[in-house]
Amino acid sequence: MRFYLDFEKPIQELELKIEELKKLSDDSDIDLSQEIKKINKKLKDLRVEIFSNLTPWQKTQLARHPERPYTLDYVSMIFDEFIELHGDRRFGDDPAIVAGIGKIEKRSFAIVGHQKGRTVKERVYRNFGQAHPEGYRKALRIMKLAEKFSIPIITMIDTPGAYPGIGAEQRGQAEAIATNLMEMSLIKSPIVAVVIGEGGSGGALALSVCDKILMLEYSVYSVISPEGCAAILWKKNSEVSVEEYAKAAEELKLTAQHLKDFNIIDEIIPEPLGGAHRDPQDMAKRIKASILNAFDELQNKSIEDLLKERYQKFRKIGNFWDKKNNISKKN
Repeated sequence: MRFYLDFEKPIQELELKIEELKKLSDDSDIDLSQEIKKINKKLKDLRVEIFSNLTPWQKTQLARHPERPYTLDYVSMIFDEFIELHGDRRFGDDPAIVAGIGKIEKRSFAIVGHQKGRTVKERVYRNFGQAHPEGYRKALRIMKLAEKFSIPIITMIDTPGAYPGIGAEQRGQAEAIATNLMEMSLIKSPIVAVVIGEGGSGGALALSVCDKILMLEYSVYSVISPEGCAAILWKKNSEVSVEEYAKAAEELKLTAQHLKDFNIIDEIIPEPLGGAHRDPQDMAKRIKASILNAFDELQNKSIEDLLKERYQKFRKIGNFWDKKNNISKKN
């Protein structure tokens, strides 16, 4: 049974109506094809109307949709061959991050990405996509392996954030993320990152230092979740309301459209009407085409130019306002 978000309830009603009419038509001699056609037209128009006017909070909900494809789903649809590699060679293997070497149209790539898990059992096993330090160290190990053999690197980001548990802190969570930021800025292989769902905090940034950042149309990418932001700003004695979550999402400017306007990301990959989960195969084709186009643009650059431009890409992010001297500065 398909899962519907709150703002999709009108769509759910029409889809259920169509299913009822199809069943009635199959079980009887009544021809309901014209009625079904009319409702399908109404359904399509309704989808366009709803998904053309989504708020940042609604896009956040869509980015977290439980039916949305995850990294391993895209790997199976995009890669012709894939060998998963495990372990950080220090502590263990973290299932919240998957990594390996594969081929797309006879071209070799290293792939690293967050994996949330589909069922309750899988989600617990994958820790809901929240990586431990060994996950980030595994990711870096695979990226360094790719650098050794001059293999381009793809990262797929989909996490609410790095795991904040005691064990993760004891094993050096902050150090592992910081090391990835430093090392990825210097890796001598082209890197393309794709935000496929949630891009939360340092847990996302640890896989995002790259030459090109792509975002799916309904994905989000932010320093903190709307819930975390709202709790810090407005939580008092009572629970934070959904309205405050929505307000935080608006203020965070976390959507692909906002980030493209700020020149933080390089490309928005359009999603099928209704979201990536409505047509995963089509979404995978779009991601594949964008990834290959991005690497085609990068392949003729020298390593020196690649590293210089990667450094400048992150240095120039942001506008600054010196309140004391009333000076606006853009890097």
